[in-house]
Amino acid sequence: MSGRRMTRAGNRIGTWMYRTLNGRLASGSKDVHVLMITTPGRRTGIPRSTCVRYLDVDDGYLVWGTGSGSPRDPDWFRNLRRSLVADVQVGSRHLRARPHELTGSERDKVWTEVIIAEAPGVVRFARKANRPIPVAILEPVDGGE
Repeated sequence: MSGRRMTRAGNRIGTWMYRTLNGRLASGSKDVHVLMITTPGRRTGIPRSTCVRYLDVDDGYLVWGTGSGSPRDPDWFRNLRRSLVADVQVGSRHLRARPHELTGSERDKVWTEVIIAEAPGVVRFARKANRPIPVAILEPVDGGE
């Protein structure tokens, strides 16, 4: 099985577990927080879900697309760029969020001062990817459940 197919199979298992267990045991570590994001596929419009690491920030949830060191931005982030609103599950909480991709100096500052400061292990994926890692804030648009 190719690496891409293995990743997709692992993602299906991870999203199934996240939904089934309401986000419990999502990361395997108490220091790593994972949410599930669902956006329409940019070509098909079919809802696509994936579990991603996040950090809480004042405006919402900060997410980034290392793609485990892939040389291209992950599909979920490329779908997020085309979405006006995303469905987000954080543990048992469901909400709608407006994605806002950070660019330029704003992105660079958040990458260095927030993401690297709070999650220094992501640096190894950024080095492997050899590309700027995209960063977005998911801003809640309602109170959720």
